[in-house]
Amino acid sequence: MTTPRSSASLLARQWQHGGWLSSLLLPLSALTAWAVARKRRQYLDGTRPAYRAPVPVVVVGNVYVGGTGKTPMVIATVEGLRARGYTPGVVSRGYGVKIDGHARVGTGALEAARFGDEPALIARATGAPVSVHPKRALAAQALLQAHPEVDVIVSDDGLQHLALARDIEIVVQDERGVGNGRLLPAGPLREPASRLKDVDVVVTNIGTADGRPPVTGSARPRQVRMWLEPGETRQIEGGGTRPLSAYAGQPRIAAAAGIGNPERFFATLRAAGIALDATLPLPDHHDYAESPFQAITAETILVTSKDAIKCAALHDARLWEVPVQAAFSDPQLFDWMAKALRQPAPA
Repeated sequence: MTTPRSSASLLARQWQHGGWLSSLLLPLSALTAWAVARKRRQYLDGTRPAYRAPVPVVVVGNVYVGGTGKTPMVIATVEGLRARGYTPGVVSRGYGVKIDGHARVGTGALEAARFGDEPALIARATGAPVSVHPKRALAAQALLQAHPEVDVIVSDDGLQHLALARDIEIVVQDERGVGNGRLLPAGPLREPASRLKDVDVVVTNIGTADGRPPVTGSARPRQVRMWLEPGETRQIEGGGTRPLSAYAGQPRIAAAAGIGNPERFFATLRAAGIALDATLPLPDHHDYAESPFQAITAETILVTSKDAIKCAALHDARLWEVPVQAAFSDPQLFDWMAKALRQPAPA
């Protein structure tokens, strides 16, 4: 008997390497290709108008469906541009949150249930104002109305949301690359792989540093490696802190992650010398309406910052957040970006 989990696992494998199921779905991928091309053509020829904000817009997105590491890239972009004199604001869809009518705008400690887990994490990590709405043009307008000091907008996801005009496009991918190279549902791509030639920057999330020397380049698209460096852990219930190295060699430690690629988080912990007694991969954007940790007997459970945003209500003293900070192979990335944003916008 084939279960939904085994079917999903089969499709995930074929999204990477191809196979009979992927080939069977190719006619549906042809429909996806037609719809994507038609939509893009309509925005290019003006049949469907795009909103041009009065400030420059940087879009951070992907072509591979699911999580590839966009949120750390968004946070790094906000902080990188702020360090170079900009006052950034963020727009996002607010995945998993029902928003009727007006966009929601906020700063600081936002409720994940009202804004979405990723926008809440970005707001907490950066202090930048965040606006959420499925129509990012409306989110951008509301953001600028509430925060007229914002002089650059960073869009969390939205590469395919062409209704919001943009000045810089950044694609984040991971070790999966473009998989089998096919469009949904025969493959994992939202757009053809050739789309990568049109963007300004391709960031490849390699998980942990690979020891290669820094590189810079002016070719388009700019090719950049990104890795995530874990910081000091924080107890979600009590607020205490502890260095990640304190867990190395310790028994009864587990890890859980409700992100696009949980195994990447577990690999980061193991690379830090932590022996995990148990791992709990959860669906991306897991809501934590009920605790999934009841069956875990570990004394300490390490979770991602994206999960930590939603775990406070569980009141489980075993939960510790492991924040990460993005690092890049291109030390001039944000210098280039700040300079490029000062160029006149296209007519």
